[in-house]
Amino acid sequence: MEAIETLANLWIAEHPELEKELSSLESSLASMDAKSNASFNGFLHLSMHLSISEQCSIDQPRGIRQAVELLAARKGSLHNAHHAAMECLGNMLWESQRSGRPPDGNAYIDCVQRAATRD
Repeated sequence: MEAIETLANLWIAEHPELEKELSSLESSLASMDAKSNASFNGFLHLSMHLSISEQCSIDQPRGIRQAVELLAARKGSLHNAHHAAMECLGNMLWESQRSGRPPDGNAYIDCVQRAATRD
C-alpha cells in the first residue's frame, strides 16, 4: 500500500461507522445522494483527518504540529484533537471561500492553539 492508503486505513479504523459508506463505489455514491446523510460526509471527514495528518507531518502551516500535539494532550487523544482541529480547518476554509481571499493559515493555527489552551 501507498503511505497515504496506510494512513487512510488507520483513520478509517477509528471510524467503523464509515465502513459501509467507504466500502465500495456504489455504496459511496449512494451515501453521497442520501438526504439523511446530508449533515455528515464520510469522505470529507476522512479527507480532513488526512489533511491534518499531512499538515502535522510537514508542519505546514508552521506551528500546526505543536498546536495539534498540545490539543491532543488536552483532549486525551490524537483522534479527539483532530476533531477539534477540523472545526478550525473548516472555519478557515469557509471564511476563505466566503470572502474570496486565500486561506488564513495564521487564523487556523490561532484557532487550534486557543482550543488547546481553553479552560
